[in-house]
Formats: sequence, C-alpha cells, structure tokens
Amino acid sequence: MKSAPPEAIAANRVNPGETLRIAREAKNWSIVEVAAQLNLTPERLGQIEAGAFDKLPGTTFARGYLRTYAKLLGVDQTEIVKEFDQFTGSSVAASNVQSLGRIEEPVNYSQKVLRFVSFAMLVVLGTVGFFWWQEQAERQADDAAVAGIEHVEVEGADGSTQIHTLDEPEDQAVIAAQNETQLELPSASDTLAEPPESGVAVDAADAEVVVDSTPTAGVASSAPTAEPVTPDADAQAPATEAAAAPAVAAGEGNVNIDFSANCWLQLTDANGKVVYSGLKKKGESLNVTGKAPLELRLGFASGAQVTYNGQAVDVAPYATGETARLKLGL
Repeated sequence: MKSAPPEAIAANRVNPGETLRIAREAKNWSIVEVAAQLNLTPERLGQIEAGAFDKLPGTTFARGYLRTYAKLLGVDQTEIVKEFDQFTGSSVAASNVQSLGRIEEPVNYSQKVLRFVSFAMLVVLGTVGFFWWQEQAERQADDAAVAGIEHVEVEGADGSTQIHTLDEPEDQAVIAAQNETQLELPSASDTLAEPPESGVAVDAADAEVVVDSTPTAGVASSAPTAEPVTPDADAQAPATEAAAAPAVAAGEGNVNIDFSANCWLQLTDANGKVVYSGLKKKGESLNVTGKAPLELRLGFASGAQVTYNGQAVDVAPYATGETARLKLGL
C-alpha cells in the first residue's frame, strides 16, 4: 500500500488559526476585544490566526490557546486541535490538552529576576529603617537623660531659689555641695598662705591666745578661750587703714571675697598657678594675694562680693547665668 504523496498531505493541511479568524469575524469581534478576553496581546493572537505557531512557547501552550480560543467562539475544540496536529505534523496522542478558562502567559526569566530583586530591596530597606528607628530611639533617650540634669536650683543670697545651667565644672561642685558630697580640699601646695591677720596676744593661765579676726569654716580651735582685749584707738586706726588698702608688692594683686551664699571658686595667677580652688559657704570670706593678672571663676556669682586691691568689683557684666569668669589686674 502506497502512502499519500507529500503534495496531497500539504493540500489537506488547514490552518486552525485561519478557521478561528473566520469565526471571529463572523461574530464581528475585533482582534483587540478577543485578545482582552483571552488575556493575550493582540500580537500574540495575530500569530495564532496567522499559523505562526513556532513563535509560541511550545506545542502544549499552542494547543491550549487554540482550545480556549475555540471555546470562546463556540467552535469544536477537538476539530481545531486535529487541524493543528495536521498543520504542524505533531503527534495526535500529545493533543489531549484541556482548554484553559483564561490563558496565562508563561512567566519569563526576566520577570522572575525582577521580582527577586524587588523583594531583596524591600528586605534591605526594612532592615535599614529598623536600625535607623532604633538609633533615633536611643538618641532621644540620651537627650532626655541629659535634659533631666541640665538645670540646678541654687539658694540665692536673699533666700530665694534661683536656677542656672550646668555648663561649667563649677556647677558640678555646687551640686556636690548641695548633695552633701565630700569635696576634696585644695592642698597646701596649690594655695598661697593667707597673710596673717592683725590680732592681740594675751597671756592667760600661762597660755598664749591669739584672736583671729577672720573666721575659718570647718576648723575648730583647741586653744583656751579668753576675753579679747580691745586695743586703743591709736593702735586700731593703722590696722583699719591697712585693711581698707592692702599693701601688695609690685606686680601682685590682693583679692578679698565675702560670701553671702555657697559658692565654688577658682583663682589662678598670671603664671597659671591655682592660688585657690574650692567651695566657700555662706558667711565665709577669702583673702589671697597672687601675681597679677588673676583669673577668677565663680560658680554662683551673685553670692560673692569681690574686692581687688581694696576696690569693689562688679561681677555682673562678666556673668553668664549664675557663673562668671573675669580677670583682675589687667
């Protein structure tokens, strides 16, 4: 038995896409309308109708497209698939493909890569945002802790409570004093010996008693007490004049400070040596001499009355809040 010649086989081939095109035009449907219903592009639908099945993803997808297209138009799906197998020379056994309710285009490799990159970027942005939020929270907590101690209340000379900022180290000393913290007193090498005050020595019960006119805070005297002897007016006048205008050597300055409130201070001479540094309490005074010019730092300026070489010094122009820095003897 002889097989049919190739020319006869080619003549019997019918393009199933052409059959579907004729059915579509019979319904007066445009290719754009049908492509939208099948979830295909008009270009893809045009390839099916033109019989360009080699441009489709494969024979399996081609049969699925044809079945779905035929179902939409009301054409026999089995006959369309048979025409496809004859037109392409595919195996009839492989044509048992169910029609799709809606054609889904295969996801190509570039779309997968794009989805993966997008997901990775979202993860990175989420991680960066989380660490940024955590850093901001820690910074706000630190700022709140600092804000809680940026001001201190100090008792003023008139008994009122005043507030100033903790900008300088002297403020820390004031806080320590108010909290009854033990402060380290300056050593003898850091402070100059105060000049001896004028007094009267009296022999009583074989003991010499010296009456000091300047009170010393925190120091108790172990000498026996005695009634002070008041000197006559002639002897007292020179002492008063000396106190009013202290005699200092050339290039030196005398600083006298009376304290009406607790105040930390530091006095430095022209050589950078700390003449005195520490906390003075209300009612105390300080009288020191050093090489001019002298730099004076006050922790509570309104509680200190400063005199330089017997002349009163107004510290208000040099005050910032309740602290002050000024130079004496310029």
